[in-house]
Amino acid sequence: MRMIMYLTFPVETFNAAVKDGSAGAKMKKILDYVKPEAAYFTDRHGQRSGVVVVDVTDASKIPAMAEPWMLSFNAGIEMHPVMSPADLAASGIDGMGKAWA
Repeated sequence: MRMIMYLTFPVETFNAAVKDGSAGAKMKKILDYVKPEAAYFTDRHGQRSGVVVVDVTDASKIPAMAEPWMLSFNAGIEMHPVMSPADLAASGIDGMGKAWA
């Protein structure tokens, strides 16, 4: 299942990694391990943040996607299932109107 992960990095923890020169290497190590479909880094709600799209083949894989961020950066994480336009088209949503209207 494709999931979107919203990452939030605490200022103190991330600043410490930037100051000691480890932020980039930690990010690369996590991204190489997680192998996201897409990863973007931005601000969200006034904090350093990331938006990462991953394919989770089984719910038991969720910790493997989340823990590296939490353990390396003390990151907060939200994970939500998402659909592509093709997934939505295959969902049968058009027939639901007849069944539930």
